[in-house]
Amino acid sequence: MTQALSDMLFVNCEDERRTRILDGAMGCFLAYGYQRTTMDDIAKAAEISRPALYLQFRNKTDIYRALATAFMQYCVSNAEAVFAGPGDLPDKLGSALTCVMDLVGEVEASPHGAEILDMKTSLAAEVVATGRGRMIELVETAIMESGPTPLPPRLYADMLLDAIDGMKLRMPPLDEQLRLRDGYVGVLLAAMRGG
Repeated sequence: MTQALSDMLFVNCEDERRTRILDGAMGCFLAYGYQRTTMDDIAKAAEISRPALYLQFRNKTDIYRALATAFMQYCVSNAEAVFAGPGDLPDKLGSALTCVMDLVGEVEASPHGAEILDMKTSLAAEVVATGRGRMIELVETAIMESGPTPLPPRLYADMLLDAIDGMKLRMPPLDEQLRLRDGYVGVLLAAMRGG
């Protein structure tokens, strides 16, 4: 795993052993894919024994879910800070969405990134749904605070995140993702203004 990705995900983790395990597991998943990674691989990457690993996590699924939780917590915390800070609605929406795109882009860039991201539906669906729900609440609140809209703010928030999710399925290059993000935000703002 790149140091930047590790620093982003585990900045608030107070348990050094847990951090080493998650960092090692992410490195293994990116290098070998989720299916081919073993608990032994993870223990070696974390520089701990297998029994010590099993004291922290029952299996790879638990580790994957912990990584998904760290990912979602990072994205939500960043979005909360962005929406609480200065700036207009387009800038805040763009900044909040860029955080998600940057993290996903780091994973996608690995040889097994697509496999790792595909596993979220089967292994961590409720973790992702909870994080996505919080992101929708943040976007909805920001839209409500910007003034009245022709349609419910929740609908705009859902549509924006659905557009980003759909774009991510195609995995376009980052520069195209940023262009599309700006386009989605522009369309959303035009719709909110009734134009």
